[in-house]
Order: sequence, then C-alpha cells, then structure tokens
Amino acid sequence: MSNTRKTDKQTTATERMRTARAQAERSGRMRRRVVVGGACAAVLALAAGMAFAVGGSSGSSSDAAANGPLVVPANATGTNGTVITYGKADAPHTLEVYEDFRCPFCEQLETTTGKTVQQLADNGTYKIEYHLATFLDKNLGGKGSRTALAAAGAALNEGVDKFKQFHDVLYANQPDERSDAFGDVNHLLDLAGQVPGLKTDAFVKAVQDGTYAPWAAKVNEEFDKSDVTGTPTVKLDGKKLDVLSSGKAASPEQFTALVKQVTG
Repeated sequence: MSNTRKTDKQTTATERMRTARAQAERSGRMRRRVVVGGACAAVLALAAGMAFAVGGSSGSSSDAAANGPLVVPANATGTNGTVITYGKADAPHTLEVYEDFRCPFCEQLETTTGKTVQQLADNGTYKIEYHLATFLDKNLGGKGSRTALAAAGAALNEGVDKFKQFHDVLYANQPDERSDAFGDVNHLLDLAGQVPGLKTDAFVKAVQDGTYAPWAAKVNEEFDKSDVTGTPTVKLDGKKLDVLSSGKAASPEQFTALVKQVTG
C-alpha cells in the first residue's frame, strides 16, 4: 500500500518526487491526483521504501501563536483532547482515521470514499476517531498542515458537525502538495464560508489569532507517539484496513466490504 510517510529526508525525497511527477505528467496518461499517487509510489521505489520514511514530526511552529497558551477546543476527546470523535458514542465499533490535511493520498481517499465512511458512522456501524498530523510541513516545507489543523480546531470548538463539514471542505479544495495555500488563514476563512453557520465571530478570531495552534502541535505529538508511519491509515477495532492499493483509494463498495469483514 502506498501512502504518505513520515521522514527526516525531506529534501531528497521531495526532489525525487518532483522528478517522478515530471515523468508522469509528460506521459499524459493520468489525471492530476493519480499523477500524485504515481509520483509518490515512484519515490518509494527509488528510496527502497524509505522515501517518506518513519521519523520526525513537523517540529515546533515558528509562528508566535504556536508558543502561546494551550487551549483545547470544546468537543475534543482522547488523550489531552487530541482526538476528534464523530458519530454515536455508543457505536459498537471504532474506526480510527490518521490523516494530514496536505496529504494527497488522504484527499484521494476522502473524495472517493469519504461519504461512505461518514454514512456508516451516521447509521451507527462505528464511530470515527480522527488522529491528525502535520508532518508534511516538515517534509515539504511551509505551515499548511498545522495552520489547517488549528483552523479545524476552531471548527471543532463550534461543534463536531462543523468540524466534519470543514474537514470535508478542506479535502475537496486541497491544493497541490507543493503549494502551501493552507498556510494562509484568509484562504482557510474563505473555505470556511462553504460551511453554513461556521464563520462566527469567535471562529474567525480563533483562526486569525492561531488560538488552537498549540493544540495542533499537541495533536501531532500524539500522532508521532502512535505506531502509524504514514497517512492515510485506517483501522477498525485496531485492525488496519487496506484502503489504498498501488496508490488508488478503495471504492465505496470495497470499503464497505472491508468493514463487513471486521464487523461480521
């Protein structure tokens, strides 16, 4: 399974990814997101499986806000409020989703199968626990992952449903991973306008002030403590689901079948 992985070798990996991307783009055989997947897969092959290798978080933010007081959003769950839980609390199963908002494979999974993932939570099959990361800021440069995560914290403070809708909007509008568009709070606020009722005065101020930047750093710290080495990773009751194969996301039907294998 190809996915985006943690690494300290971001310069070499990024150059290899760009070379592989250029070759794929010249071929003209794939649309943009498939090119991304093929390029990353080529990187993995070139680096003997270590292109986005284990090791290293995004580090501490250079933004002053990241060094401010820790404010945990309302509705946060898990260790030190670093998990976002969506769905019915008494659901018999738990789906853990590990993502980075800049990860192109996460975008592919969310835009292909995200509605089905949500529907199974809405009907009570499982609840979803989101574990979010910011390691791609280190791998690719910039601050888009952590800025988007801090804004998602502001959305969570408004409500779990608001977080989920904003989460989906971010993936539906994910920039090319070489771009740091999510590092611009004004761009994030524009995207937040697509979520009805999200842009309250409190939300806007929290995004502009980076209120939840220290929380975003804590969320990433918890991700780094996990045994997860790349995004997206999806586990159901602790069992890893094969949601990507050769850089291609599982279809809604395939995902549903994977869930049934675990839940019976």
